[in-house]
Amino acid sequence: MSPAFWTIAAFLGEAATRVTIVAYILLRRPRPAATNLAWIVVILAVPLAGVCAYFLVGEARLSRGRIARHAVIHRKLRQVTAIERAESRQSAQVQPEYRAIANLATTVRETPPTPGNTLQLIGDTDTFVETLEADIDAAVAHCHLVFYIYLDDVVGQRVARALLRAAERGVACRLLVDDVGSRAFLRSRLARRLADGGVEVVRALPANLLRLLFARIDLRNHRKVVVIDGVRGFVGSHNIADDDFAIKRRFAPWVDAMVRLEGPAARDLQALFAEDWFLDTGESLEPVLSIDPPLSKQGVSTQVLGTGPNSGNEGLHQLTLSAIHTANEEIVITTPYFVPDDATNAALQTAARRGVETRLIVPARNDSPLVAAASRGQYAGLLDAGVSIHEFTGGLLHAKTITFDRRLALITTANLDRRSFELNFESSLLVYDTDFASQLRFLQHSYLDRATTVDAARWHARWWPRRLWENAAGTLSPLL
Repeated sequence: MSPAFWTIAAFLGEAATRVTIVAYILLRRPRPAATNLAWIVVILAVPLAGVCAYFLVGEARLSRGRIARHAVIHRKLRQVTAIERAESRQSAQVQPEYRAIANLATTVRETPPTPGNTLQLIGDTDTFVETLEADIDAAVAHCHLVFYIYLDDVVGQRVARALLRAAERGVACRLLVDDVGSRAFLRSRLARRLADGGVEVVRALPANLLRLLFARIDLRNHRKVVVIDGVRGFVGSHNIADDDFAIKRRFAPWVDAMVRLEGPAARDLQALFAEDWFLDTGESLEPVLSIDPPLSKQGVSTQVLGTGPNSGNEGLHQLTLSAIHTANEEIVITTPYFVPDDATNAALQTAARRGVETRLIVPARNDSPLVAAASRGQYAGLLDAGVSIHEFTGGLLHAKTITFDRRLALITTANLDRRSFELNFESSLLVYDTDFASQLRFLQHSYLDRATTVDAARWHARWWPRRLWENAAGTLSPLL
């Protein structure tokens, strides 16, 4: 056959492949049109690279085995906690204006608000590590930890020594760390010391080239959760690492926020850990789920949220949007990575135009130049709508928090971006209490003391190459 035949055949084959992939994208489960359009443009513009990129990172693909294990553990957790869920619905105290929010949050993983929780807000590394060490040293039954990043540094070694002491006392210690975020730790002597000392160290979501054939390897376990004896726990944005964060020291200090809690919410954190542990080990932790933490009469109602690509919905995204639309007076947001989708961007602009005082606090310097540019590419519309934007200059502000009307608080591992809403496994805590929301708001406002306010006029007048770069990066936000 002539060369012309093969040229035409190759052209038709490539065109058929592109059309097939585009049809495949459009037939998949519904997702934002901007995301589909972005991928279609990439595939049509650079066919081979675009198709490869789509199958690598275009969908939230979990392995069939993981999906099957999730169905098993989800069914078990529903059976074990059914009575507790019914009791919580009856006794939790949620402000009337937030009952719809609580109902929506309950649909995420059938975890209703729980009453009687005692909370401690922690805004610095030293206090977090000292408190965590003390709780591990006081443990009598088990210590369960899941973290995205665990570093072999001063903080990592302090926590490791506490776990080794606990294991020596006969306490069951289980440590689950993300395979990508904690890769250096998993290969370190410290990890081997922990394993040799009786601490079970497990890598979450193992990532390697072989797994590319079966699952998307950039779906990460981004959670930061601790459960001690099933009655107390921690949740928030802090990794097990020094605040100078050795792997990215030039952006230090990392500024985080954690919540220590005692009460029924610890049982929900336990269920979250048990699910993750089962998915990566196949070991069921059903016995520890029967622990019934005591209620405090002075305690508050909270709600634990565990979200991820196996949730089957965009629960945290929908919850955030609903809370923004519910706000009447004030919204204060802190996040290190701000790349909102159109719906979140529009919700914030609408809130500001409704007269809601809307403040966004982000780092002045970001460890991801592309994300920083994409974030700043969103500023113009927000500033024009009346949103106040503040850039934190005291390090990398890593706390992910939102307060609504000084009455509702959200502290989470999730950023305001599509990756957190759709791809990562995240952990969050909703607190339905005015006093706690005021404490968190006070912490948020302490960040303002070390921040510069973005001036709208000066922002619009910035140098055109910078505007070009930031606006171009902003157009990539559906893919980030």
